[in-house]
Amino acid sequence: MVVSPTSNHTGVDPLLKVAEAAELFSISVPSFWRRVADGSIGKPIKIGGLSRWPRSEILAVIEKAKAQRDQINLSGRSKPTLRTDQ
Repeated sequence: MVVSPTSNHTGVDPLLKVAEAAELFSISVPSFWRRVADGSIGKPIKIGGLSRWPRSEILAVIEKAKAQRDQINLSGRSKPTLRTDQ
């Protein structure tokens, strides 16, 4: 049985390739690696020479960002600014 990266019929958290994970953020692969380097996205699981991210961890990063956005909006504070020093 072949399990695709988006299928979860086996109860196993599918592992995503870098391009698949970057696609969930709608960013390029180099931008994805920059987010890994700055700690915004967790480091990959290494399997031999392969780098893979559990889909649940990528989705958790997105949910955390949404929660932080909602907290900022609820507190009445201004929107966060992008860092330009990198």
